[in-house]
Amino acid sequence: MAIVQNELRQELGDFGSIVCLKAIVTGVEEALGEKAAAIAMISAGRQRGKKLAEAMDLVDKGSSLSLEELTKQAQEALGKDGTRLCVIDKISQEGDVYKVFTHETVCSAGESPGSSRQCTFTMGAIQGFLEAFLGKRLRGTQTESVLRGGNFDLLEYTVLPQVNH
Repeated sequence: MAIVQNELRQELGDFGSIVCLKAIVTGVEEALGEKAAAIAMISAGRQRGKKLAEAMDLVDKGSSLSLEELTKQAQEALGKDGTRLCVIDKISQEGDVYKVFTHETVCSAGESPGSSRQCTFTMGAIQGFLEAFLGKRLRGTQTESVLRGGNFDLLEYTVLPQVNH
């Protein structure tokens, strides 16, 4: 199921400039500080990722689809046929950790080699997508960066224990 295009703007379409998005991120960092901005960007990304999974009718489908199918769905939602947030090369699982291998992330675009930029919005969007799909709470971390010599922007998501109230 392809993501519906041009829902928000008739003439310009739903996609905007990566340069403008990066200006939003750096402006929020300047206004709030790096740590508070990261929390805000991850949270915003999570909400976006959840909405994408809902739009694709993928909520709580984790037990019925393989990792290959999950990768395909995430690529469709977030890649060149979807929102163009990033390229997802693969998703693997090691125990309670999901590893998402990405490149051309919106967060890393245009950054100088060696930059300390983290993939906050991208990490949040993939986290929200995975959480909705798996029906589990996750904690994300970036463990590798193309800006700092990595082959990927590697995002790892650990399943958090369920809290019973």
